[in-house]
Amino acid sequence: MKMIALAMVPMLGGCVMAVGNTTNQTAPVAIERETITYETSPCFGTCPVYRVTIQPNGAGVFEGKRFTKVSGIRTFRASPDQYRAFAAKLQPYRPQSERLVQPGQPGCENAPTDMPSVDVRWTELSGGSQHLSFYYGCRMREQAMNEALRSAPNELPIEQFIEAN
Repeated sequence: MKMIALAMVPMLGGCVMAVGNTTNQTAPVAIERETITYETSPCFGTCPVYRVTIQPNGAGVFEGKRFTKVSGIRTFRASPDQYRAFAAKLQPYRPQSERLVQPGQPGCENAPTDMPSVDVRWTELSGGSQHLSFYYGCRMREQAMNEALRSAPNELPIEQFIEAN
């Protein structure tokens, strides 16, 4: 039994405590063992619409859909530090399972209808997953969440795919 416990110690080394999440619960999260997908939605205007998926090893896929510099699928490579910075920026808002911040939900009763949204999915290698859907038109007290979600892609080497001419 002692050997099994000692064998598990290295596996726990990649875990961190999610302290600032919105459910006020703490849970171990292995940020080095999950794929993160970040997807934007259209707005009434020229908001960039794209999906980016990044794996813990830095392998990434960008798919430009509308109002991005490139359309279609492009691959990229992020450094371990870039992956960790992206994951860390999103981490405080990661729900235990699913959180929808959308019009009609508490805290988002009278939202304008022309704003974009973002969908973030964390898919763990073990098969578990979490999902956050955030509509930027929601007038929430927590402006930090809005800013963190909008700026998270800046941590990845994908600016050359997003920026319009």
